[in-house]
Amino acid sequence: MNGNSKKTVKGIKIRTMNICMILISFILYIMLILATINASYRYNLMTSAMEDYIACEKNADLVKEGSDYLTEQVRLYTVTMDKKYVEEYFREVYTVKRRDSALEEMKALHLGEKAGEYLQSALDNSNKLMEEEIYAMKLISVAQESDMSLFPDVVKNVEIKEEDKNLSYDEMIEKARNMVFGQEYQNKKSVIMNDISFFLNKNIDDTIEKQEDSVQNLKQTMTRQQVLISILFVENILMFFLIIVLIIKPLKIYIENIEDKERLDISGSYEFKYLALTYNNIYELNAANEAMLNYRAEHDPLTGIINRGAFENLRQLLKLKQIPIALLIVDVDKFKLINDGYGHEVGDLVLKKVAKILEESFRTSDYTARIGGDEFAVILTDILPDMKSVIMKKINDINEELLHPTDGLPEVSLSVGGAFSPSGFRDELYKNADSALYRTKENGRCGCSFYEGED
Repeated sequence: MNGNSKKTVKGIKIRTMNICMILISFILYIMLILATINASYRYNLMTSAMEDYIACEKNADLVKEGSDYLTEQVRLYTVTMDKKYVEEYFREVYTVKRRDSALEEMKALHLGEKAGEYLQSALDNSNKLMEEEIYAMKLISVAQESDMSLFPDVVKNVEIKEEDKNLSYDEMIEKARNMVFGQEYQNKKSVIMNDISFFLNKNIDDTIEKQEDSVQNLKQTMTRQQVLISILFVENILMFFLIIVLIIKPLKIYIENIEDKERLDISGSYEFKYLALTYNNIYELNAANEAMLNYRAEHDPLTGIINRGAFENLRQLLKLKQIPIALLIVDVDKFKLINDGYGHEVGDLVLKKVAKILEESFRTSDYTARIGGDEFAVILTDILPDMKSVIMKKINDINEELLHPTDGLPEVSLSVGGAFSPSGFRDELYKNADSALYRTKENGRCGCSFYEGED
């Protein structure tokens, strides 16, 4: 295909389409992955917020349980004065440490500042209350005149207030019990419980706020994912459509064109249009070459009319057609004398002249052929024997023209033998026409005879 043809090719290039689709898909997939990561992150935030809330409730209960346990042990000690309750009290403080463990665990959580303040306040108030509880223990141990070496240092180191040193046994016991059972003590316990309640309520509010924020962001992310997936779906549909329009449909058309031995339709992508133009150029070149070869194979190179091979093919074809035909076998009289006397070049000119006159004298539906050196044949289709006189007149006119040349060529005449067939080119038709030609030659040449049956 030449450069001008190439420039006229317009269309979508498959390579360009593929690059665009790959880039779009890549960008969409990256955005989808980022949206998925964000959705996972938001989900983890929701889960983490709920886990933090559960952990806070659990640890708040531990603080409450630890505080209540200390209260219970100190009260039991003031009532029973059994030292084992002191031991249980300090085992909770120094070994079990439910309150301290809960506080340490909650420090690792994502607590709001206000919630942390409430929790710290509860713990501080609980520690202050411990000081009063330990003082109550000291009063009981002093009243009992217990061996202080058996008590923890934190109890031993407590100094009895001056106003309490002069109290009687019963008064000390009574004061110690009032310190852990009295209304003031209950009020301080209520403050601790209120701090824990405030902490839990604030934690609930913070958790709800985090969840609502995460849910809102998660909804936006899910919407973004749906949009991206929809775009990917549309892109895939578009890609399939382009593949059908630019590739599959043209291929189907090309297959049909090739099966029908036709030129390819210029359709599809740039590459297919370019291919079609290239194929069509080659197709046209081959068709021209084939036509030229067929023409050369079927036509006489000297006269330009069909040759003996094409004549034989025509005979076989007309055998299959049940139509009336006539065959004329034409011989140039004394052609050898012309060749010998005037030379082969003149002889060739005479043959060309005869071929031209024969072809022009009969119908376009008739076939004129050169079947030998100076021998011609004419096949007339759709003709009946009642046309003999017309044919004979044509032959006489041809001979008249050949015998009176105006082109400088020598005089020449034709001997013609003809035969008719009512239904196609029968095997005996050529033989009958040849017999008629023989009779013409016997009768002096320069004429036309028809086969009339066996003489």
